[in-house]
Amino acid sequence: MSSPASQPYPNVVHTRRFVLSPLTSGHAERMFEGLSDVRGYDYIPDMPPASVAALEERYRRLEGQASGDGREVWLNWVIGSIDEPTLYGYVQFAISQAEQRAFVAYFVFPRYQRQGIASEAVTAALSSVLTTFQITRIDAQIDTRNAASIALVESLGFVRTRLIEQADEFKGAVSDEYHYSFDASRMR
Repeated sequence: MSSPASQPYPNVVHTRRFVLSPLTSGHAERMFEGLSDVRGYDYIPDMPPASVAALEERYRRLEGQASGDGREVWLNWVIGSIDEPTLYGYVQFAISQAEQRAFVAYFVFPRYQRQGIASEAVTAALSSVLTTFQITRIDAQIDTRNAASIALVESLGFVRTRLIEQADEFKGAVSDEYHYSFDASRMR
């Protein structure tokens, strides 16, 4: 497997309705409005970006596609329409090649939720990751109150492995968390 320096990741991924493009700092302005909708942050400790400039700086760091210590490959795609310039959110994977393991996260702007966007985008990104990397397991961590996200990962074949009570505290509430795993070895 080549390193991120010799082969840029991720590649462009196409689905029936969407194109997943590698995240760049140039996406910040177009992503800012959708990421500014506070309704998208009910079940995650993050907050909307402070400014386009702050988002651009964050994306510039992510363009490197690797953690500072080089132990993880960071894949980030923006979800865009095939037919128009609309962006809907993002899909990301943090991959530890040494452990043959990845974590998945995704975010669809609230105004576009419940349209199958996350399902289609995550399925396509998952397929790309499994084709490119020798991964045996993919994990997801989800707030127990996030029924839509739980339904999504379960529909993709993720299995709940444990419950972490009081996993986090944010926005004035304590959050319990489900951990899910996807056995990627069954796909090979």
